[in-house]
Amino acid sequence: MTKQQESEAAASSVDDALGYEQARDALLDVVRRLETGGTSLEESLALWERGEQLAKVCERWLDGARARLDAALAEGGDGAADGSDAAED
Repeated sequence: MTKQQESEAAASSVDDALGYEQARDALLDVVRRLETGGTSLEESLALWERGEQLAKVCERWLDGARARLDAALAEGGDGAADGSDAAED
């Protein structure tokens, strides 16, 4: 395994421990730093790669949330979602 692969694997395991909000905030920081400029090409590329990793973490969290919502809606498929099960007075 190369040093880059080892570094990516270590970053991936750390990223997996990040919550959605932590990953989102870190991604926003990366974007701000890239937009501000003033970094070398090598630093910009490293920031871009980090941003890609953080975006994937956020996407995994959002996909998981969507799956949970879909499952909850499927369980409540008896009309609760459209309010048809509301108590009648």
